[in-house]
Amino acid sequence: MSLIKSISGIRGTIGGLAGDNLTPQDIVECAAAFGYWVIQKTENPKIIVGRDARISGEIVANLVISTLRSLGINVVDLGLSTTPTVEMAVPMENAGAGIIITASHNPKHWNALKFVNHLGEFISAQDGKEVLALIEKRAIEYTSVDNLGTLTKDDSYIQKHIDEIFKLPLVKKAIVEKKQFKVVVDAVNSTGAISVPPLLEQMGCEVIVLNEEVTGQFAHNPEPLPENLSELSNAVLFHNADIGIAVDPDVDRLALVCEDGEMFGEEYTLVAVADYILKNKSGNTVSNLSSTRALRDITEKHKGKYEAAAVGEVNVVEKMKATNAVIGGEGNGGVIYPALHYGRDALVGIALMLTYLAEFDKPISFLRKTYPDYTISKNKIEIPKEIDLDILLKELSKKYNKQPQNTIDGLKIEFETDWIHLRKSNTEPIIRIYTESTSNVVADNLAAKIKADINEVLKNATV
Repeated sequence: MSLIKSISGIRGTIGGLAGDNLTPQDIVECAAAFGYWVIQKTENPKIIVGRDARISGEIVANLVISTLRSLGINVVDLGLSTTPTVEMAVPMENAGAGIIITASHNPKHWNALKFVNHLGEFISAQDGKEVLALIEKRAIEYTSVDNLGTLTKDDSYIQKHIDEIFKLPLVKKAIVEKKQFKVVVDAVNSTGAISVPPLLEQMGCEVIVLNEEVTGQFAHNPEPLPENLSELSNAVLFHNADIGIAVDPDVDRLALVCEDGEMFGEEYTLVAVADYILKNKSGNTVSNLSSTRALRDITEKHKGKYEAAAVGEVNVVEKMKATNAVIGGEGNGGVIYPALHYGRDALVGIALMLTYLAEFDKPISFLRKTYPDYTISKNKIEIPKEIDLDILLKELSKKYNKQPQNTIDGLKIEFETDWIHLRKSNTEPIIRIYTESTSNVVADNLAAKIKADINEVLKNATV
């Protein structure tokens, strides 16, 4: 059981002691601090609130909404929604901010408050520090009874979101309708069930939905990784479907299954969408340091420039804006298409992917074979608490000083086609180790090699 307060919001497990877990007391304190911060930033504060289908979601939403109204803030409650839908609703409503109630891919006993600014984008590190300071100070002034905020409920925004997707020039609804794709969707008992099927049906697809009851009782681990998608893979084969689609509970991550039941690979969702975008519009791309090299390969093939950002959506968005990227995101299936908005969005990823498949006019497994075949190994190593991890990474950097390196987020060491990325955890005395190569064996061997190097440094140096 745990509670984590960070620059992007607050997350934790439901129940337990205040200050140690995500309790009503912690929820109110966090919502009050963010609301008070918004009041200081705008003359006419209004906040959009939306949630995924977690069991605790309604309780958390009621606490958040009541707290905001007690500050004199007008609230628009989208109810059951998706993260990208809330992000889009904020500027469409001319609101000052948004709060998304979701723990994303975490299990059902987790929940979180995620904060977005007036642009519908996750708040910056500096903004987050200001909110955290307000939580600690607890010097928040509530409004009088005559000035309480209003509450408006609006469940129309998922369709508005879909309508905006269909306005995009590179989403070609008509050609997708002609293909009449058969699609199996794993909605993982959350709001994917009320957002993905309507999008697909309006694109002329035949839709079979797994885990469609919007209960928050996730049928399996909700992270859309291969080990959690066996039911979807089997259903694609059983129904002779053209594609399988999996989303996480708040619908910002997208994973695909090929018509033969094989995984397309979550790292390759962004690669394929970027390939389609770059075929139609020249430009640059961005992903985080722990994402596959394949995006760089595809970008350079289309004569664009690839840039890497520190891990975290806000960092990717910042780099995308700085480089005027036409597409970007994260290798966990997070597609950010700035022509729509600056946020990971599974719905726009689906629409772009189906358009590409319709034009490609071959099975999705054939499309997957057109891309470089890399594999990522993810590991970690525990470090004694007394060790300074920053100094440890500097020692490793010296050891590999003949290789290209990136130190904006931990240490990334580049080889000809392989790489190693080391990041320290913000919550545990561990170093996360990500390695990529053209084979599983080499990727695993790279991880074993860097672990051995870390142990050697620990033995032979004072860090």
